[in-house]
Amino acid sequence: QVQLVESGGGLVQAGGSLRLSCSASGLIFSSYCMGWFRQAPGKEREFVATVGWGGVATYYADSVKGRFTISRDNAKNTVYLQMNSLKPEDTAVYYCAAAQTSSRRDVRTLANEYGYWGQGTQVTVSS
Repeated sequence: QVQLVESGGGLVQAGGSLRLSCSASGLIFSSYCMGWFRQAPGKEREFVATVGWGGVATYYADSVKGRFTISRDNAKNTVYLQMNSLKPEDTAVYYCAAAQTSSRRDVRTLANEYGYWGQGTQVTVSS
C-alpha cells in the first residue's frame, strides 16, 4: 500500500530554519506530483508548495514564497521542504501528499487533487 511518512518537524524560534522530509513507498514516485500542505489549529488545511515529478516545475503559496523551497530526489523517493525565516504564523501540522500526473511539469495546488497523504509532522515557531 502507499505510504507517505513525514519527518523533520519540531520547535524552532522565529527566524530559524527547518527541513521537512517525506519518504514515499508503494507507488511509482517519479510519476507523482508531490505537495506540502499545512493546517493550523482552528483553520482549514492550506496549500504550501508543490513540485512536478520532473523536479523542475514548482509552485508556492504567496505566504511562503521566497522563504520555503520544495525539492525532490526521485532516486530516494523523497520530497523535501526547506523552510527558512520561519514565522510564528507558520506554526501548523505539515502534510505531504501525492498526486498522479501525466506530465513532469504538472503541479497541483488543490487538496482534493491529491490521492495520498501522510500523517503529518508538527512545526511550532516561537516568537
